[in-house]
Amino acid sequence: MTDISDTGASRQPIDRSRLIFWGVAALTTVLVAGPIVPIVIQAFLDKPLYDSSAGLTLGNFTRLASEPGMARVFFNTLYFGLLTMVLAQVFGAVMAVLVGRTNLPGRSWMGEVFIWPLFVSNLVIAFGWFTMYGPSGFMTLAAKTYLGAAPWNLYTVTGMGIVAGLSQAPLTYLMCLAAVTKADPQLEDAARSAGAGPFHALWSVTIPMIRPAVIYSAVLNFVVGIEMLAIPLLFGGPSGIQTVTTFLYDKGINAAVRPEYGIVGAAAILLLILVALLVWLQGYLMQASGRFVTVRGKASRPSILDLGKWRWPAFAFVFAFIFFTILSVFGGIFMRSAVTFLTPLIPFWKVLTTANFDLVFESSTYVRSIVNSVLVSTIGAAIGTFFICVIALVARRSEFRYRRPLEYVALFPRSLPGIIAGLGFFYAVIWLPGADMIRGTILVLIIAFMVRYIPVGFGAIAPALAQIGEELDRGSRISGADWWTTVTRIIMPILKPALFSCYALLFIHFFKEYVTAAFLYQPGSEIIGTTMLQLVAQGDNGPVSALATIQVIITALFVIIARRLLGAKIYG
Repeated sequence: MTDISDTGASRQPIDRSRLIFWGVAALTTVLVAGPIVPIVIQAFLDKPLYDSSAGLTLGNFTRLASEPGMARVFFNTLYFGLLTMVLAQVFGAVMAVLVGRTNLPGRSWMGEVFIWPLFVSNLVIAFGWFTMYGPSGFMTLAAKTYLGAAPWNLYTVTGMGIVAGLSQAPLTYLMCLAAVTKADPQLEDAARSAGAGPFHALWSVTIPMIRPAVIYSAVLNFVVGIEMLAIPLLFGGPSGIQTVTTFLYDKGINAAVRPEYGIVGAAAILLLILVALLVWLQGYLMQASGRFVTVRGKASRPSILDLGKWRWPAFAFVFAFIFFTILSVFGGIFMRSAVTFLTPLIPFWKVLTTANFDLVFESSTYVRSIVNSVLVSTIGAAIGTFFICVIALVARRSEFRYRRPLEYVALFPRSLPGIIAGLGFFYAVIWLPGADMIRGTILVLIIAFMVRYIPVGFGAIAPALAQIGEELDRGSRISGADWWTTVTRIIMPILKPALFSCYALLFIHFFKEYVTAAFLYQPGSEIIGTTMLQLVAQGDNGPVSALATIQVIITALFVIIARRLLGAKIYG
């Protein structure tokens, strides 16, 4: 006969930590695979994914290969990406050395201004370049008036690459700046004691030490180039130039009758494979980065290189770059928002108007897009920060058997271009049972943005987590606390600065995102970026500039608050 008391005593309590481990792993896998699986399936179907009569086929890839001008589309994409990468690397690395290691006049404020483009979307940057350097742009008209001709044409693949490369230079700058300023000064001192001059020591010792940062940012900028939409759409569209992203955008959204889902799926898979290979290459090239480490245990500060007679010419070069690629671009957006039309032939103050902002604030659609952007960014960043924090804790500070695979899955969205993420979630919500209930809501935007930027948040939390000694975990567990109690009461409070940084980064990325939302929004769930896309297509430059100005102002206010009140670390 069985003793009832023995049966009750033998019952094991539910281990909530294990439930959390498996729950987080399952949810992360579903969210990351969610936008990818439907695209893969659609690429091999002869009809739309939601059509129950669809059958398997390889014809989509055949049709894609035979699509008129497809070879040119892929050539344009690769050339555009390479040119973006080269220009970004050259100018970004040079700026990092001049600002980080020399006595350049004004290097503090110029270094701060140089990273401004990272806070706003490529759509805003592209519109700023269009306003100032387009065919009827302010600088273009000024050059034609006073010089007889404008020595640039942005409506070519080369012109597009120049705009993208100069806009991406701040990313290279930040990555190289960290490496340059942390280099061991003893190596340079050794070179100088052997007879090398200051410039030769910098060139032969320090510059090679930033190779990992150069490699990492080079691959990253190439990936950004081939997955970029705004610049190819704004400058390539009018002249009939297409890249893979604009091809997907046109076939998936702007198709005359109905989207060509099969060809779009096939092209999306090829782009996804290319980006995934590049991300893998990035990791492979970084495997040997340990031999470039020069900062280990002893604190040191590299000496500042005296430019001597080259001090002011270097200042002129850096200031000219900042003025023509950043100050004038942002200035063009602000000026265009405050005038009826922008031209150097008429004094600015004679055409001042509030009509553009009046139009924005009198339109319920435009106001709703602003409100939705703030809501998606505020709420989404909070949800994303918590979710990413739990992922990082499970992957880095738990005994979960599959913690390493979980981290790989969480970081996979690095290989997921925004346009593919948006397309994949669009397929998912119309295909998966029950998912249609969130279609066209800001909730699907929050989920899509969160998935795409898991690697960004993970990168903000993981380094701080690594600095917390594991003896704290062990001490808590010895005292009888389970894993969840340990991380919530001990680890998370210590991580508070990193969590603020994660929240700030997610807010900025969510607020400037537009590509992922292009396939997902519907009337009622517009955000600033998608509204600007529509207005750009219609040629309504006044409201575009007003919305861009509002986006820049809100972003600037948030960055100031996040830095000064929350102590958040944003972009280094």
